[in-house]
Amino acid sequence: MKKVVVLGGGTGSSTLLKGLKLLPLDITAVITVADDGRSTGRLRKEFDTVAVGDIRQVITALSDAPIIEELMNYRFKTTSDLNGHAVGNLILTALSNISGNLSTGIESISKVFNLRGRVLPLTEDRVTLVAKMNDNSIVEGEHNITESKKGIKKVYYKEKVTTNPLVLEALKDTDLIILSMGSLYTSLIPNLINNDIKKVIKESKAKIMYVCNMMTQPGETDNYKASDHIKAINKYLDRNVDIIVCNNGIISEDILSKYKTEEQKDEVVFDIDTLNKMNLKVISNNYADISSGTLRHKTELLALDIYAYMIDSDI
Repeated sequence: MKKVVVLGGGTGSSTLLKGLKLLPLDITAVITVADDGRSTGRLRKEFDTVAVGDIRQVITALSDAPIIEELMNYRFKTTSDLNGHAVGNLILTALSNISGNLSTGIESISKVFNLRGRVLPLTEDRVTLVAKMNDNSIVEGEHNITESKKGIKKVYYKEKVTTNPLVLEALKDTDLIILSMGSLYTSLIPNLINNDIKKVIKESKAKIMYVCNMMTQPGETDNYKASDHIKAINKYLDRNVDIIVCNNGIISEDILSKYKTEEQKDEVVFDIDTLNKMNLKVISNNYADISSGTLRHKTELLALDIYAYMIDSDI
């Protein structure tokens, strides 16, 4: 069975994994743990633990057990301290305390939740993401970075980070490394700014694939074309991305106008001529799904195209 390691966090990775889990693949999802907003941020402060929100989303995406998605994402609405907490965040925090670390806690519930893949936190350390903004100001904390809207020059960790050894083992023994769509500087790149990770990826014979976002993110990727995403990622790696997966479908003007007005997001331009000049293998298709009223990738089509590439390339 072909092995893939998916690096990312949150909604982007969850969407990708929902499709990949349907295929005969040995999946390891590596998730950043720098989130410090909402329920996750409160639990980090109270229990001095790593961020579990993105981990929760990915576990939910990989689970085939009935009602798990509804259970894990359920948020209490009350006047007590439980208000706003996601049930899954509480479960993962408890498992981390019981097991001694989050990786062991996740493993202990994998069979119960019937996960079609393995989920690993990038690190077991409680880390703080820091960004140097375009105006040279320094912003600490993922939530604050996202809210800043000043434009990001670079991101790094405030602390020295110890990489989860299980992550390094997975990267050494994989057929394909997939960099997931999602927040470029606060979900994906935080997985790539650790020297241990960079060293293993540089030495790996596995190809690196990036699944490109369809929309920009205010303060992170304003005016970014697909090629700009690749250039940003390559700055943090000691080798270049080999493959990019892009949407070539037409997104309706109504949807684009809605995102522009309500979220200040624009469509990521698929600049195929520039991508071809960068010696990238370009995979494109109409991945735009608006059936839920929100723009998402068509999970099954995306997964099938990735799997087809692996088979055709004999990866």
